[in-house]
Amino acid sequence: MSAAYKDDEEDWLTVCLKYLLFVFNFLFWVGGAAVLGVGVWTLVEKSDYLSLLASSTFAVSAYILILAGSLVVVTGFLGCCAVIREQKSCLSTYFFLLLFIFLIELVAGVLAYVYYQRLSDELKEHLNQTMTENYAQQGKDTITSAVDRLQQDFKCCGSNHSQDWMLSVYIRSEQSGNRVVPDSCCKTITPACGRRDHPSNIYKVE
Repeated sequence: MSAAYKDDEEDWLTVCLKYLLFVFNFLFWVGGAAVLGVGVWTLVEKSDYLSLLASSTFAVSAYILILAGSLVVVTGFLGCCAVIREQKSCLSTYFFLLLFIFLIELVAGVLAYVYYQRLSDELKEHLNQTMTENYAQQGKDTITSAVDRLQQDFKCCGSNHSQDWMLSVYIRSEQSGNRVVPDSCCKTITPACGRRDHPSNIYKVE
């Protein structure tokens, strides 16, 4: 009788562990897919901004997200196989592996939060130098496009305000066509709108 009870108890624990791992596997798989998606989205949609950074911190972070997300997705698939086969040793290993990956992602998230302000300051500082020295210069088409897109996406003009452009090599050259700011500073872009014929049409005019 005790042996039968023991067998029933072991079967019950196995079933509970199986469903518990299914739940954990689903949550981690969704989390991994989300992290992978964010990493890919960052490289695809925000790749232009990489040229505005002095260091490769942003790009490296994106690749880490892709690596971590891929690892979780693959581990989730392997976990499903382990659950289906119902091998207790594999299931236990899989559970602790998921916990380990979760801790890694937690640490990565904390580091991302800590370095966010640093990255923001780096972008602002380097952006001002980029606008002054590289905007609309020969061989700097990627940077020029990135600055234009940045100003339109974030509805801004300059690193801090529109007067930042007064020191720009482009604005002070004949190439600017007497513009005070690039046309990408305009709320409604029209040819040569950067001449400030209508100052109210310029973002953050000070």
